[in-house]
Parts: sequence; C-alpha cells; structure tokens
Amino acid sequence: MRQLNKIQNLIFLVGATLMVVGAGASVLAWKFAPYVFAVGALAFTSMQLLQRYEGTNFVIRRLRRMMILSDFLFLLSALLMFASMGNVFGLSQIDYITYIYNKWVLTLLIAAILQLYSIHRIDRELAKETNSSSKKL
Repeated sequence: MRQLNKIQNLIFLVGATLMVVGAGASVLAWKFAPYVFAVGALAFTSMQLLQRYEGTNFVIRRLRRMMILSDFLFLLSALLMFASMGNVFGLSQIDYITYIYNKWVLTLLIAAILQLYSIHRIDRELAKETNSSSKKL
C-alpha cells in the first residue's frame, strides 16, 4: 500500500478524531456536531482514498473496495446527520421519522464495522505478502 506523507497522515488522524468528536457531540445534541463530523469524514475519506494498492493480490484488492465502500458510508452518515437536524426534504412527519431521522447511526455502524474488518485483514494480507517475498530471496 502506498504510504501517506506526514502532512497527509496528520490530516487523516485529525479527520478520524473529528469524526469521533462529531458523533459524540451529536449524542449530546450539540448543534455543531454534524459540521464537525462532516469535516472529519471528508478529511478521513480523502486521505484514505489517496492510499493505493498497486499489487496484484486479489484479496487485498477486494478488501480495499470494502474500505472504499465504508468511506462512502461515512460520507452518507454525515449527510444523514444534517438531514436529522430538521425535515429539509419536505416529507411528512411519519415518513421523515421512518426513513431519515437518526438513520446516520446505522450507516455509521456499518461503515465502522467494514472499516475495522478491512483494515485488520489488509494488515494480515500485507504481512503474508511480505513474508512470502522475503522467503523467496
């Protein structure tokens, strides 16, 4: 995997921290929470999309696609956080509560599970790849 430089790594870590702060602040019903989460999600996702895998291992490529899917679910969670602030779509109150209100929690949970799984597996696959290439030498 292509490594991030120091500035990109800092943006990545700040983005992840802002996502956690934004999600926690949303639980406390702070008005600025969706903004903090959205900035964090944009920073985190953009830096993660800069990491590329240039190898041919099919498993790592599949896991990388799962990671990209979870990135888009993070962005969808940010959008749903904004939508949960009020009925901006003009839906009836019952439809709004059924389809929009606080559904960001579900997308965030799915994204976090996919992210954890793919990061863990990519790390193991890269270690396997490194060990097999060092044994060949």
